Amino acid sequence: MNIHEYQAKKLLAGFGVPVSRGEPILAADGIDAAIDALPGPVYVVKSQIHAGGRGKGKFKELPADAKGGVRVSFSADEAKSNAREMFGNTLVTNQTGPDGKQVNRLYIEDGADIDKELYLSILVDRETSQISFVASTEGGMDIEAVAHDTPEKIHTIGIDPVDGITDEDVAKLSAAYELDGVAAEDGKSLFPTLYKAFYDSDMSLLEVNPLVILKDGHLRVLDAKVSFDNNALFRHPDVVELRDETEEDDKEIEASKYDLAYIALDGDIGCMVNGAGLAMATMDIIKLYGAEPANFLDVGGGATTEKVTAAFKIITSDPNVKGILVNIFGGIMRCDVIAEGVVTAVQEVGLNVPLVVRLEGTKVQEGKDIINQSGLNVIAADDLDDAAQKIVKAVKG
Repeated sequence: MNIHEYQAKKLLAGFGVPVSRGEPILAADGIDAAIDALPGPVYVVKSQIHAGGRGKGKFKELPADAKGGVRVSFSADEAKSNAREMFGNTLVTNQTGPDGKQVNRLYIEDGADIDKELYLSILVDRETSQISFVASTEGGMDIEAVAHDTPEKIHTIGIDPVDGITDEDVAKLSAAYELDGVAAEDGKSLFPTLYKAFYDSDMSLLEVNPLVILKDGHLRVLDAKVSFDNNALFRHPDVVELRDETEEDDKEIEASKYDLAYIALDGDIGCMVNGAGLAMATMDIIKLYGAEPANFLDVGGGATTEKVTAAFKIITSDPNVKGILVNIFGGIMRCDVIAEGVVTAVQEVGLNVPLVVRLEGTKVQEGKDIINQSGLNVIAADDLDDAAQKIVKAVKG
């Protein structure tokens, strides 16, 4: 689960992380009050969407030469003008896709007297099974570009899960950032505090870009992107309350109600599969035969008829779907349960696109009998390769 920058900074400030003073704007009529609450004279007006590249983004409704989604303003009037121009418009960045995201929230922040910009992130390193810091002196830039062009400027410091962050780890981070004086002293408290915030809150990602050294030498978190481990949210009801469903795909929201692992994609073949590995293989073979999957969907090993019905409805609600492939290998999952769910869903919502079903494993014959006796116009497949070829052929005509 992702949260907005202003929410992330409030959470981090609660741990003692130094952030700039700011005011969120959740409605257009709150612009004046939010800006008047800050001392100025420099204000930074920031679009709050769940996507990076906001500063370089462009608003669909504004001229091509208009400023992006993060604007420095040098008076309260200029800040108010920028906020009114940005609020409610659609911002397109390199991470939103061409449709962009509507800016329904803004964050007005005090300006900062910046001397140097750094990059910091904390994540779970799957290769080492450790929480790791990623540090670079090249802050304020796309870290992917830094990794490609100058990989030697990126440093990864793994944290031992038993010892936690140590003085030695802090010293490595300080060296990676080439800190000295006041900044180095700030690092001794900041880096352990960020680690604690990450660990205690069950984050999956904490990205600070940039982490800045101010002209007075102190460190400050100037931006913050935070994602949480969904599997740990039951421990953090306060975090769950921060969820902004307007930033999420409607189909993904519906899937979460049934504990379905669903991710919307840009293709035209809907997929219903059990098991993440089989789902990935199904998507790969669809691409192999020249088409694109419309989603990732793992119904899980313990799915009920109700969950399968819901999954099928979610797939068919996507207007881009031109065909559906159901690929089930019944181990824990029973093929007859999948078949009952598919039949129930089709009876409720109808079937206007080709449907290919491949069933194998537990209760496979019972599942096939349910499908065959349903009267549905279903294309049967013998194996995954056969199923992929048939659905691609059906969609492409």
